[in-house]
Amino acid sequence: MANTVIDVMSLYPKDMNIYGDWGNVLTVVRRLELYGYEPHLCTYNQGDDWPAHVDMILGGGGQDNGQQRIVDDLFLRADALRDLAADGTPMLTICGLYQLFGEYFETIEGTRLDGIGIFGVYTQGHDVRMIGNLVEHCERFGDIVGYENHSGQTFLREGVQPLGIVEHDGTGNNGKDHTEGAQVGNVIGTYMHGSLLPKNPAISDFLIRTAAERRYGQFEPRQSDAQRATLAHIDATTRQARQVAMQRPR
Repeated sequence: MANTVIDVMSLYPKDMNIYGDWGNVLTVVRRLELYGYEPHLCTYNQGDDWPAHVDMILGGGGQDNGQQRIVDDLFLRADALRDLAADGTPMLTICGLYQLFGEYFETIEGTRLDGIGIFGVYTQGHDVRMIGNLVEHCERFGDIVGYENHSGQTFLREGVQPLGIVEHDGTGNNGKDHTEGAQVGNVIGTYMHGSLLPKNPAISDFLIRTAAERRYGQFEPRQSDAQRATLAHIDATTRQARQVAMQRPR
């Protein structure tokens, strides 16, 4: 039905898609289907035509050379992305795109890549990597489970809300202030790979609910009994997987 369509855009999947980040796209599409919505998936890479309508944006991480390949095109789309963010479009950006949605990323070699300024954060490259399983607490989503692998250290400007707080030393945005990620409106940035969304359905459902409410005024699942049962089974399995992941050492 026409009033159940949700337009999902995957941002730069050719260059920004490491450590399982494509799984975030697959998770959102599948959960939309199980809620009775009709996901329309668009992949946007540099040089592509910008879609006429976007309800949700998902972007992954990439190495420094991937960021350098997309940054010029990103600036061509910066006004559109900033307008969508200001209008409340839900977005999830992982690692490299999280950095480029900030103010700037300065590599360890001293090359500075300016960001598009949706997040009030900046990132500096370092020679020490922060790698391992990670659990953080978020007031909005509860405990978030993921996996980080980055050498960039990100710092939040005063007043910027982190996505979560980690208790371990040497993890999160910078290994110093215990913050991880950032939130501005309905835009989320994080270093959590692994993939993030299969292990954190609360974030998936936030993105879905927000997209549906913005487009149709309400989130109104139209599920068959089979869809409802499948989603319940997935969520039960996810709870078990989360418990195992939360016990794994870094």
